[in-house]
Amino acid sequence: MRVLLIGGNGFIGRPLTRQLTEAGHEVAIFHRSAEHSPVLPAPQIHGDRNRLADYETEIRQFAPQVIVDMVLSSGPQAEASAAFAAKLQARLVAVSSMDVYRAWGVMHGTEPGDLEPLPITEDSALRRSGRTYPPEVVEKMKPIFTWLNEAYDKVEVERAMMGVAGNTVIRLPMVYGPGDRLHRMYGILKRIADGRPAIIMAENYAAWRGPRGYVENVAHAIALAATSRQAAGRTYQVCDEPTLTELEWQKKIAAHAGWGGRFVTLPREKTPKHLMMPGNTAQHVVASSQRIRSELGYKEVVEAGEALRRTILWEQANPPEEQSFHQFDYEAEDSALQECV
Repeated sequence: MRVLLIGGNGFIGRPLTRQLTEAGHEVAIFHRSAEHSPVLPAPQIHGDRNRLADYETEIRQFAPQVIVDMVLSSGPQAEASAAFAAKLQARLVAVSSMDVYRAWGVMHGTEPGDLEPLPITEDSALRRSGRTYPPEVVEKMKPIFTWLNEAYDKVEVERAMMGVAGNTVIRLPMVYGPGDRLHRMYGILKRIADGRPAIIMAENYAAWRGPRGYVENVAHAIALAATSRQAAGRTYQVCDEPTLTELEWQKKIAAHAGWGGRFVTLPREKTPKHLMMPGNTAQHVVASSQRIRSELGYKEVVEAGEALRRTILWEQANPPEEQSFHQFDYEAEDSALQECV
């Protein structure tokens, strides 16, 4: 198949490009910058994703059968992408997020009412109370995810693009792996590198369960959604199973990193403030990936241990330039540990 990737030069786009080309599909990448062009194994079209019509001639020359939009942020963008794909008679695959679910809003405190039942499936309730993330959080994320705009809302993205029959949505979990711009493992790996004897977690956060996926496996799921005709008109979500608690997850990272220290869970009132996670951790986000496994034959292409090994090696070699999402106050942590002795 001929597949056009919009924003396919990033964290997930690169392994997706490689997997599609290795499987014999023709791939072209539409993105803003020529910065990564020498290492992308596919022809590229450089331009503004908000002005796709300006590049129609170039894109028509490639004649995509499927367009995978990796960088949809808002409803108006999705409407434009859906209309453009329809004009080219191509199926649109929208890369969305599990933050569309009401459970995610309950966890963030933006959705009132009872907890959502588990597991989360593609038919679970979506958010109704507007955007999940406040403007200040979106602003903080923009330097990391440069495709975000002020109107970010994947619920509106899905609502807009599914108005055209035959399009596909794939909802992603928290994605980790080499190239992760959020450096999700940095907090624990830095403490290990700094020789910390113990790592503190608040009890409620240690017990929380949320969906994760390794980048190569997530890319494989998107590739299946793009190249399987059965995916037309369907919505899928992908994630590791089973869903681990935060404590179980961090213990696995520590074991693979060869750390011999201990984890200490504390009540919230005794946990240092910089280690307390916001939100309602009583709402877990345990998701099922049964639909994509049964309908499209999805299974992980990289097993869990190898995924952790690769990610840890990359994180150790590529520490973030800024630590905005990880806070370290060893004096406060030592004081809390002394109090619980």
